[in-house]
Amino acid sequence: MMGLKSGVNLAEIFLLEFLSAKPSSLLQVTIFFATWVCLWLPIAVASTIILPKNKDTSASWQPFKPISAEQKLPLLTLLYLIAPLVLWGANKIFSNSFSSYGLVWDWSISQSLGIGFVIGATGLAILFGLQTLLGWVKWNVAGKKIISVTLPILLVAVGISAIEELIFRGFVLTQLQQDFSIYIAAAIASLIFAVLHLVWEQKETLPQLPGLWLMGMVLVLARYVDKGNLGLAWGLHSVLVWAIATIDTAELVTYTGKVPQVVTGKYGKPLAGLTGISFLLAIGAVLGLGLQ
Repeated sequence: MMGLKSGVNLAEIFLLEFLSAKPSSLLQVTIFFATWVCLWLPIAVASTIILPKNKDTSASWQPFKPISAEQKLPLLTLLYLIAPLVLWGANKIFSNSFSSYGLVWDWSISQSLGIGFVIGATGLAILFGLQTLLGWVKWNVAGKKIISVTLPILLVAVGISAIEELIFRGFVLTQLQQDFSIYIAAAIASLIFAVLHLVWEQKETLPQLPGLWLMGMVLVLARYVDKGNLGLAWGLHSVLVWAIATIDTAELVTYTGKVPQVVTGKYGKPLAGLTGISFLLAIGAVLGLGLQ
């Protein structure tokens, strides 16, 4: 009986300590994403019911069916519009600020954004230039189509990249560093960043997971090089999303098949191939020069 009573007392003490303790960084991150989804989901379901599944406006919503391309953009927009509100709430709870995540609104962030954009654009030009010279890709340039998609995609890319950097290289990385070294925190934050891309599409995203994880690590390095600010990472992220989305949407590139997809990227996705991985490593090496 004494042993049982002692066990109960210890359990009570443990429970009280657990309830009074500050949540661990992983729990904090989990609560953040759960809250984000819970706020977004009712709006997303309502929007999915209202929006047609295809161009036939008479088409009705059917539960558990894949969303259409027409529905994806509004749902994605809603998701990212809610994110700053959730982050604002997290700031109040954890006594943080957007500046602590690396978002400082001054001239320096504009400079870093531009530098990141230039570095990424130069790297992509070299990547696709080499593949063109080697005969791995052919270009299908249609001027009017490029013009019609370039600016809208650029605006979307800059907006999405800003939110993702604020969340993953900002909030998530900052919170994880409370309990982990920068290396472990970066690896975990990058893993979360990569895996969450599976939410929208699985088949083509799965082969990209290693590349997405490495991209996350490079963007962490960019924040570190930028002395904790998000500008450099934001610029790099924006140009990657903009260039790849433009190439896909405008169907600018055709892979010739001279080399296996493991080289150029499965399903035509650069991050799912050795060339894309090499590109990210090269960008990381360039960023590393800024640490010297």
